[in-house]
Amino acid sequence: MRVPGGRWIQHWDPEDETFWQETGEPIARRNLFFSVLSEHIGFSVWTLWSVLVLFMGPEYGLTPADKFLLTSVVTLVGAVVRVPYTFAVAVFGGRNWTVVSAGLLLVPTVAAFAVMEPGTSFSTFLLVGLLAGIGGGNFASSMTNINAYFPMRKKGWALGLNAGGGNIGVPVIQLVALAVIGAGGGPRVLLGLYIPLILVAAVLAARHMDNLSSVRNDTGAAKDAARDAHTWIMSVLYIGTFGSFIGYSFAFGQVLTTQFGRTPLQAAYLTFVGPLLGSLIRPLGGRLADRYGGARITLGTFVAMAAATAVLVAAGMAKSLPLFVAAFVVLFVLSGLGNGSTFKMIPGIFQNKALARGLTGEEAVAYGRRLSGASMGLIGAVGALGGVAINLAFRQSFLSVGSGTGAFVAFLAYYAVCFAVTWAVYLRRPAVPMPHGPADEADPADGAETRDRLGYAQV
Repeated sequence: MRVPGGRWIQHWDPEDETFWQETGEPIARRNLFFSVLSEHIGFSVWTLWSVLVLFMGPEYGLTPADKFLLTSVVTLVGAVVRVPYTFAVAVFGGRNWTVVSAGLLLVPTVAAFAVMEPGTSFSTFLLVGLLAGIGGGNFASSMTNINAYFPMRKKGWALGLNAGGGNIGVPVIQLVALAVIGAGGGPRVLLGLYIPLILVAAVLAARHMDNLSSVRNDTGAAKDAARDAHTWIMSVLYIGTFGSFIGYSFAFGQVLTTQFGRTPLQAAYLTFVGPLLGSLIRPLGGRLADRYGGARITLGTFVAMAAATAVLVAAGMAKSLPLFVAAFVVLFVLSGLGNGSTFKMIPGIFQNKALARGLTGEEAVAYGRRLSGASMGLIGAVGALGGVAINLAFRQSFLSVGSGTGAFVAFLAYYAVCFAVTWAVYLRRPAVPMPHGPADEADPADGAETRDRLGYAQV
């Protein structure tokens, strides 16, 4: 059915195997592909300033603290706008909002192109950086939209691929910047390359994507998700995984130039590797979570992230650049793995809540899909705030002790907290046997008293 403003699919039931094989899968894969493209460009625009600050030499008059503050502002806006972007899918439709959100990326890109020159005030750079933050919102709307297309058994893979394809916009723009710097070009050359790509992403989304009527006009789902404790518990974990990924993506180059004295070109040769591998492995994190349970993969990830951070502290104190870079790359890889596993957990949690309420069949699927889609936007927004914290922590650490060591110690402590939360909430054995199996759950809001804690080892 066509209505003014876009294409709408009225019936969508991916859990029906016949429907999925005959009709659903080709449509879902097509929408996934063009969603990834748009989100990819969004991530590139969001992280533009992690690259642009490397171009900004002494003639721009910015201190290292100024640059960390600038990237913190960009990250903050990207986190905040994820909330309205999540609502937008329900209000306008997934395809329609993808077109609009892609087109909006022209605003910060053209603005940065206009002001990027020595003599521009720091306050102007901050304002333009605020505009670039809208690129971070594309992730929330894209994940909410794609979540509705795929059946539960394939969500880990699909969401991991969607997010990983978006995340890879970070290393891609760093690689493009490396090529531009190497060719003797300036920041305006880099910005000029992305303006036509934004237009292409918007046009392709308009031509090839669809809207699902089943997710339209359900803005109340976000309110219900916000009242659920699991939304905020998962937000804490996502700060540890995605907050690390995006925060380190913005900060890595600055740490290399400030702490180890690398030139912008030398830093650019190193900074893209970690985000690239972290993006590529995110779908694998989702796939492993599909097979072994997201909570188990997430738990192991936080153990490994803490160990890698401890190595970073030692490398920084020993001033060993090779060890520092190697440990940082490993930390990126682990954050990508954890990104995939945590986002697999979300639909599983709300599916379990549906079963605990006594829902079955399509009714249970609709309940889980409704709340998980809404919660993803909120969790993504809070998780991105971790990137703000990371850049502010680095700024304070360099101001206080002249290195990033103090910040890394704080990050290590946070990973320990995430490990404890994951184990205590999602993996610790329930004290009272659960009569409906390990996937079931007692919802205190429903007055259930036969089980005294939640059991989600398979999410």
